[in-house]
Amino acid sequence: MKKTLITLGFAMVALTGQAMADESIEIGKKIYERAFGRGCGTCHDISSNPQLTALIKAGQLDRAKFEAVLKEGRGGMPKAIEEIMKNKAVEKAGYGEDQAVDALYKYLESK
Repeated sequence: MKKTLITLGFAMVALTGQAMADESIEIGKKIYERAFGRGCGTCHDISSNPQLTALIKAGQLDRAKFEAVLKEGRGGMPKAIEEIMKNKAVEKAGYGEDQAVDALYKYLESK
């Protein structure tokens, strides 16, 4: 009986961790689709602009560089962190800046 309860406990922890990861990716998707009212893809899904998914998957855009661009802007891209933090999904989840950036980065990794 004790082994069964312990096994059940580990399974619940694993499922909770997976649910949290899925929630994070879903929030990242909402950020990507809704930032600046039209979504990140309005610019980043155009071939002449940086392809975020490809850059991340190729290892050319790590998490730290990604965050720096979101916070400081770059080239024609405005600072985006304030816009990200206004996202209703981010507000509802109670995410701070690091969690919101993580969610967006994880979503792009998963695309």
